[in-house]
Amino acid sequence: MLCRYPPRNGPAAPSEQPAANGRLGRVTDSATAPKIDTLTLCRAVMHLVLFVCVGAWGFLAWEMPWPGIATGIGSILVAILMWAAFLSPRPMLGVDAFARGLVELLLIAAAVVGLIAINAPPWLAIVVGLLTATTGFLAGRRSLS
Repeated sequence: MLCRYPPRNGPAAPSEQPAANGRLGRVTDSATAPKIDTLTLCRAVMHLVLFVCVGAWGFLAWEMPWPGIATGIGSILVAILMWAAFLSPRPMLGVDAFARGLVELLLIAAAVVGLIAINAPPWLAIVVGLLTATTGFLAGRRSLS
């Protein structure tokens, strides 16, 4: 039988070192594993709430079918693109923490104004604004230190 590749002599590749149980497998370094803590999870949930609020404004503040559908989908896409460009864990545009904070405040303002525009209860707009601003502030403080 012919083998297409010559046999490999020597130690295994660094990514295929024997694990503690003796099997070959990928060795992961705990320093490279992503850290998910409570603040990161709360901030992700609050960003999703922002997208829902902006989308609700787009769908409910305009008459249906076409202005409402186009504005709803467009507003969600713009909010997600702004998040991906500036606020994501691996942003497309690398800016300092103050510019990230400004973009986050703009998204919070859009969500709060959108909730007020669709006649949502005022307490809902206040709660969404305060919770999102608080998680963004805490995350910004952590990134600066």
